[in-house]
Amino acid sequence: MEGRIAAAWALLPGYLGQHVLLSASALILGLVISLPLAVAASRSAAVRWPALLLASLVQTIPSLALLALFYPLLLALSALSTALIGRGFPALGFLPSLLALTLYSMLPILRNGVAGIAGVDPAVIEAARGMGMTDRQRLVSVELPLAAPVIMAGVRTAAVWTIGAATLATSVGQTSLGNYIFSGLQTEDWVLVLFGCGASAALALAADQLLGLIESGLARRSRWRIIAGAVGLAVGPLAALAPIASTLGGTAHYVVGAKDFSEQYILADLITDRLERAGAAVQSKQDLGSTFAYDGLKTGEIDTYVDYSGTLWADILKRTDNPGRAQVLDILTRELKARDGVVVLGSLGFENAYALAMRRSEAQALHITSLDDLAAHAGQLTFGADLEFLSRPEWRAVRDAYHLSFKKQDQYQPTFMYRALSSGQADVISAFSSDGRIAADDLVVLGDPRHALPPYDAVVLVAPKDASDARLLGVLRPLIGKIPVEAMRAANLTVDRDADKASPAQAAKALEAKLGL
Repeated sequence: MEGRIAAAWALLPGYLGQHVLLSASALILGLVISLPLAVAASRSAAVRWPALLLASLVQTIPSLALLALFYPLLLALSALSTALIGRGFPALGFLPSLLALTLYSMLPILRNGVAGIAGVDPAVIEAARGMGMTDRQRLVSVELPLAAPVIMAGVRTAAVWTIGAATLATSVGQTSLGNYIFSGLQTEDWVLVLFGCGASAALALAADQLLGLIESGLARRSRWRIIAGAVGLAVGPLAALAPIASTLGGTAHYVVGAKDFSEQYILADLITDRLERAGAAVQSKQDLGSTFAYDGLKTGEIDTYVDYSGTLWADILKRTDNPGRAQVLDILTRELKARDGVVVLGSLGFENAYALAMRRSEAQALHITSLDDLAAHAGQLTFGADLEFLSRPEWRAVRDAYHLSFKKQDQYQPTFMYRALSSGQADVISAFSSDGRIAADDLVVLGDPRHALPPYDAVVLVAPKDASDARLLGVLRPLIGKIPVEAMRAANLTVDRDADKASPAQAAKALEAKLGL
């Protein structure tokens, strides 16, 4: 436990600095947009109604969905920019997160701004007119100072919302305190989850209190409160940004991507460690969805990551046939290179295939060993799937091939999917064949006699811009064909088990040592 807490503390400066940078940038940009808009809206009903409607509409969109929606938009704009001027811009990470969180921060600032300005006593405004003040002078010297406490209350709400929502930016490749939460949930490391939640809550409370100090200072005309709050808001972010200041202007030699489960963290740490020993500066982008990861690689925002042949076959090539393991890998290698310039360096030596699994006791009681057997009992069973599976072509292929119709279908984050099976809330799950929990939980993987599921070789992908990078290829090539599924399953289990849990970095070092890599 002490080692896990120490490891979490070691990550805090980098995660906190990135989180503060993103949150502060989004809040400042939200203020720059919302305050002038609030002034215009307080003057004109024609501006007020659509502005508040649009800001309210943004709030109805879940923040995770809003973050995800900006990525394809920026990707398309980057491609257009490249076509027009020969230069694109990063569509993954900071920029989509900044734009989404800026929109998310606007409603409370805009609504309180309109209410504060509109709520100024008309007699005071009339007196200002009588003194010969222009509209601008009245706004700056009378209306805004009187409305300032109400506006600051909106800024406080926006700050808390923005800091909380910024944890979700991890899903689009932006480092934040959400890295603790996402990776902790996937590896069942509740120390990391609590650390991430606690750090985010503490940051939000600190920002709220400092803004509250300014708010009360404006209401009481207390200069020292305003100054104390402003100093705190200046010093706090600067202190948080100090550990990452040296890296903000620089560029890592390589960016290693990873999806959002234990095996991906282990393999990304394995590659990162090898690159760093080769003298390279390396940045990690973890907890990416399949599409984000591949698109990031294709555009050069990620240099390398591990994907799976079946995922690429179904998602990228849109293929539904299954010509066999060797042929799938051969076709992928040729077509991804020809279409996107992506290099499929080769298989690591194991498959991590989608597979349907049951508790051994229940499978034996119902005499189920294959998906054909399962079809006869599916109407009485509950199916638990990971968050992607039911929307993927693999599920449609399995469902149609075996005519599966379950009594109930639920979706879970993978950690809780296994928990649902062990607790009896699910009878069948969409497991992963290299997962150590299959052996640890004594699960039965059901046979696929109709070959509805494609092969899922773990393959190393390299970005088009790195196709001839000798250092990167020299680090990656020794891994090809060297990791058997038994070794990967054992490494995964060390991260996923409850007792004596290892971190992904520790599991990566142990795997490398065990295989002599």
